[in-house]
Amino acid sequence: MSHPAASLSARCAAIGSWRLHPGHAMSLRPKKTAVLRIFCGQVWVTLGGPYQGAPNDLGDRFLGPGDVLAVPAGARMVMEPIAAPGDSGPVHFDWSDASVSAAPSRFAREVAAPAKELGAALGRAGWALSRVLRGLLGYSEFLVAGRGRVLSPLESLRS
Repeated sequence: MSHPAASLSARCAAIGSWRLHPGHAMSLRPKKTAVLRIFCGQVWVTLGGPYQGAPNDLGDRFLGPGDVLAVPAGARMVMEPIAAPGDSGPVHFDWSDASVSAAPSRFAREVAAPAKELGAALGRAGWALSRVLRGLLGYSEFLVAGRGRVLSPLESLRS
Protein backbone atom coordinates (compact mmCIF):
# COMPACT_ATOMS: atom_id res chain seq x y z
CA MET A 1 0.00 0.00 0.00
CA SER A 2 1.41 3.39 -0.95
CA HIS A 3 1.84 6.39 1.32
CA PRO A 4 -0.93 9.06 0.96
CA ALA A 5 1.63 11.81 0.43
CA ALA A 6 3.20 9.81 -2.41
CA SER A 7 -0.14 9.39 -4.16
CA LEU A 8 -0.89 13.11 -3.73
CA SER A 9 2.49 14.01 -5.19
CA ALA A 10 1.98 11.65 -8.14
CA ARG A 11 -1.52 13.01 -8.78
CA CYS A 12 -0.35 16.64 -8.75
CA ALA A 13 2.81 16.08 -10.80
CA ALA A 14 1.47 17.66 -13.99
CA ILE A 15 -0.48 20.51 -12.39
CA GLY A 16 0.71 24.09 -12.08
CA SER A 17 3.10 26.28 -13.98
CA TRP A 18 5.71 26.56 -11.24
CA ARG A 19 7.15 24.24 -8.60
CA LEU A 20 8.85 24.98 -5.31
CA HIS A 21 10.54 22.14 -3.44
CA PRO A 22 10.66 21.78 0.37
CA GLY A 23 13.67 23.48 1.91
CA HIS A 24 13.68 26.28 -0.68
CA ALA A 25 12.13 29.73 -0.51
CA MET A 26 11.15 32.17 -3.23
CA SER A 27 11.04 35.94 -3.04
CA LEU A 28 8.90 37.88 -5.51
CA ARG A 29 8.16 41.57 -5.99
CA PRO A 30 5.63 42.19 -8.79
CA LYS A 31 5.70 45.38 -10.84
CA LYS A 32 1.95 44.97 -11.52
CA THR A 33 -0.71 43.44 -9.31
CA ALA A 34 -0.33 39.67 -9.57
CA VAL A 35 -2.24 36.58 -8.51
CA LEU A 36 -0.78 33.52 -6.75
CA ARG A 37 -2.79 30.29 -7.10
CA ILE A 38 -1.84 27.15 -5.19
CA PHE A 39 -2.66 23.88 -6.97
CA CYS A 40 -0.93 21.27 -4.82
CA GLY A 41 0.81 21.46 -1.44
CA GLN A 42 0.87 24.14 1.24
CA VAL A 43 2.93 27.32 1.49
CA TRP A 44 3.78 29.92 4.07
CA VAL A 45 3.63 33.40 2.50
CA THR A 46 4.90 36.60 4.08
CA LEU A 47 3.75 39.88 2.52
CA GLY A 48 5.59 43.11 3.17
CA GLY A 49 5.00 46.74 2.15
CA PRO A 50 4.79 49.25 0.67
CA TYR A 51 1.06 48.69 0.71
CA GLN A 52 -1.90 51.06 0.90
CA GLY A 53 -4.55 48.56 2.07
CA ALA A 54 -5.63 47.57 5.57
CA PRO A 55 -2.74 46.91 7.99
CA ASN A 56 -3.89 43.34 8.62
CA ASP A 57 -3.36 42.50 4.91
CA LEU A 58 0.38 42.42 5.54
CA GLY A 59 2.19 39.63 7.35
CA ASP A 60 2.02 35.85 7.28
CA ARG A 61 -0.51 33.73 5.42
CA PHE A 62 -0.85 29.98 5.05
CA LEU A 63 -2.21 28.84 1.69
CA GLY A 64 -3.26 25.39 0.51
CA PRO A 65 -4.69 23.82 -2.65
CA GLY A 66 -7.29 26.05 -4.29
CA ASP A 67 -6.28 29.19 -2.38
CA VAL A 68 -5.73 32.41 -4.34
CA LEU A 69 -3.81 35.47 -3.11
CA ALA A 70 -3.71 38.84 -4.88
CA VAL A 71 -0.29 40.43 -4.45
CA PRO A 72 -0.33 44.21 -4.97
CA ALA A 73 2.23 45.95 -7.16
CA GLY A 74 5.47 46.71 -5.32
CA ALA A 75 4.74 44.43 -2.35
CA ARG A 76 7.48 42.05 -1.20
CA MET A 77 6.38 38.43 -0.99
CA VAL A 78 8.38 35.52 0.37
CA MET A 79 6.98 32.01 -0.10
CA GLU A 80 8.18 28.77 1.47
CA PRO A 81 6.64 25.27 1.23
CA ILE A 82 5.26 23.63 4.36
CA ALA A 83 6.19 19.97 4.01
CA ALA A 84 4.46 17.24 6.00
CA PRO A 85 6.81 14.65 7.53
CA GLY A 86 7.93 12.24 4.81
CA ASP A 87 6.57 14.41 1.96
CA SER A 88 9.29 15.51 -0.42
CA GLY A 89 7.01 16.57 -3.29
CA PRO A 90 7.08 20.14 -4.56
CA VAL A 91 4.35 22.74 -4.21
CA HIS A 92 2.67 23.44 -7.57
CA PHE A 93 1.49 27.00 -8.13
CA ASP A 94 0.74 29.58 -10.78
CA TRP A 95 1.95 33.17 -10.73
CA SER A 96 0.25 35.42 -13.25
CA ASP A 97 -0.65 39.01 -13.99
CA ALA A 98 -3.96 40.00 -12.37
CA SER A 99 -5.33 41.27 -15.70
CA VAL A 100 -4.48 37.98 -17.45
CA SER A 101 -5.93 35.79 -14.75
CA ALA A 102 -9.39 37.35 -14.77
CA ALA A 103 -12.03 34.85 -15.85
CA PRO A 104 -13.61 35.64 -19.21
CA SER A 105 -17.13 37.06 -19.14
CA ARG A 106 -20.14 34.96 -20.07
CA PHE A 107 -20.48 36.86 -23.36
CA ALA A 108 -16.82 36.21 -24.22
CA ARG A 109 -17.20 32.51 -23.40
CA GLU A 110 -20.54 31.83 -25.07
CA VAL A 111 -20.64 34.27 -28.01
CA ALA A 112 -17.29 35.83 -28.86
CA ALA A 113 -15.15 32.67 -28.68
CA PRO A 114 -17.51 30.54 -30.85
CA ALA A 115 -17.86 33.42 -33.34
CA LYS A 116 -14.09 33.62 -33.64
CA GLU A 117 -13.87 29.85 -34.15
CA LEU A 118 -16.63 30.00 -36.79
CA GLY A 119 -14.82 32.79 -38.65
CA ALA A 120 -11.59 30.79 -38.67
CA ALA A 121 -13.43 27.66 -39.88
CA LEU A 122 -15.17 29.56 -42.69
CA GLY A 123 -11.85 31.06 -43.72
CA ARG A 124 -10.25 27.61 -43.90
CA ALA A 125 -13.25 26.27 -45.88
CA GLY A 126 -12.99 29.15 -48.38
CA TRP A 127 -9.27 28.53 -48.80
CA ALA A 128 -9.89 24.80 -49.38
CA LEU A 129 -12.60 25.56 -51.97
CA SER A 130 -10.27 27.90 -53.87
CA ARG A 131 -7.57 25.20 -53.94
CA VAL A 132 -10.06 22.63 -55.28
CA LEU A 133 -11.22 25.01 -58.04
CA ARG A 134 -7.63 25.85 -58.97
CA GLY A 135 -6.83 22.13 -59.15
CA LEU A 136 -9.86 21.44 -61.36
CA LEU A 137 -8.88 24.30 -63.69
CA GLY A 138 -5.44 22.71 -64.04
CA TYR A 139 -7.11 19.56 -65.36
CA SER A 140 -9.62 21.41 -67.55
CA GLU A 141 -8.08 20.34 -70.86
CA PHE A 142 -8.48 16.68 -69.86
CA LEU A 143 -11.97 17.14 -68.45
CA VAL A 144 -13.35 19.08 -71.42
CA ALA A 145 -11.50 17.68 -74.45
CA GLY A 146 -11.41 14.01 -73.46
CA ARG A 147 -10.37 11.51 -76.17
CA GLY A 148 -11.29 13.67 -79.12
CA ARG A 149 -8.84 16.46 -78.41
CA VAL A 150 -6.55 17.75 -81.12
CA LEU A 151 -2.96 16.65 -80.76
CA SER A 152 -0.17 19.17 -80.87
CA PRO A 153 2.46 18.78 -83.61
CA LEU A 154 4.98 17.27 -81.20
CA GLU A 155 2.44 14.78 -79.82
CA SER A 156 1.48 13.64 -83.34
CA LEU A 157 5.13 12.87 -84.22
CA ARG A 158 5.38 10.28 -81.41
CA SER A 159 2.64 8.06 -82.78
